[in-house]
Amino acid sequence: MPAQDIKNKPFDKIFFGIVITLLVIGVFSFVSASFGILAKNTAKFYSVVLNHILLGLVGGLIALYITSRIPYTFWKKRAFYLFLGAVGATCLVFVPALALKHGGAQRWISIGPVSFQPAELLKIAFVIYFAGWLSWAKGRVKDFKFSILPLIILLGIVSVVLLKQPDTKSLILMIVSALGMLIVSGVRWKHILLTGGVAVLALLILLTFKPYLKDRLMTFMDPSRDPSGSSYQLQQSLIAIGSGGITGRGYGQSIQKFSYLPEPQGDSIFAVMGEEYGFIGGILIIALYVAFALRGLKIANNTNDQFGKLLVTGLVILITAQSFLNIASIVGLFPLTGVPLVFMSHGGTALLFSLAAVGIILNVSRSNKYNTVVK
Repeated sequence: MPAQDIKNKPFDKIFFGIVITLLVIGVFSFVSASFGILAKNTAKFYSVVLNHILLGLVGGLIALYITSRIPYTFWKKRAFYLFLGAVGATCLVFVPALALKHGGAQRWISIGPVSFQPAELLKIAFVIYFAGWLSWAKGRVKDFKFSILPLIILLGIVSVVLLKQPDTKSLILMIVSALGMLIVSGVRWKHILLTGGVAVLALLILLTFKPYLKDRLMTFMDPSRDPSGSSYQLQQSLIAIGSGGITGRGYGQSIQKFSYLPEPQGDSIFAVMGEEYGFIGGILIIALYVAFALRGLKIANNTNDQFGKLLVTGLVILITAQSFLNIASIVGLFPLTGVPLVFMSHGGTALLFSLAAVGIILNVSRSNKYNTVVK
């Protein structure tokens, strides 16, 4: 079908509705979680909220609209240059004049009053490029040198710039997304298992050379080992969620966000939500992310074009994996990772690119097979 015809077809309104619902809950939850900052520093509160609303939400919705109107094949033709540009942009975090450090990490570029995390662009560019490669390889993906070997090379490139920051979580998310795309593309299972095994081995090696990763793993295995140090965030998160009970304290009524939870508007926002909305509210939010994943994968399954199918699969897994990684780490089911909760946590850059990715998925949903099969 011509790109113009696809452009004029309606997108998946159910998927869009799920995203908007998450965004609305996210905005209210973010503002409530940010009251902890307001109690300490009014100027910082307004700065954080404006950055999230203007750059993340407004900028993200504009990006969503633009990417939803651009034929998704546009990205395939420019995938290599997009990936190359994203790697180059990520390398800029090592330029002293531009680098911005926070919490011991060097992951941001600062230009005047605006800070930008290029790894968010790199994750999407990686998915686009790998989807393009696998769709080009087609039937040859069962051959190691046309599927696994290119992935190893790509991951080797991004590892150099990400682990130096350090940003292990973004690398893990890319690996998970890549494995999902490999499965959809029809790669041999023995190759997928081999890749997964190598990834686990690499992570174990990282634990040896990155003390902070080893510390997080030890905290996960024994949450009570250092309650005033490495275990502090997990301990406070569990207290917040536990005190919420079944129905929660009520909107805006969280106590832990005041001087207890580290970055309640950021990585710990699900703990605030658990305290205010309770067990029922937390389950409903998790259900929304599950619905996002299922509907997104349905869009992928009903797409004729192999590139579109792989692209949607990779982006949906990227967003979903990050969301559940955040939730799992906050409730103690996974070591703390520091990843934001997509659509909800503070982070203008993360929200901006997440919504841009949603726009790409919506554009793919306009494809002919989808609109004739899925009602």
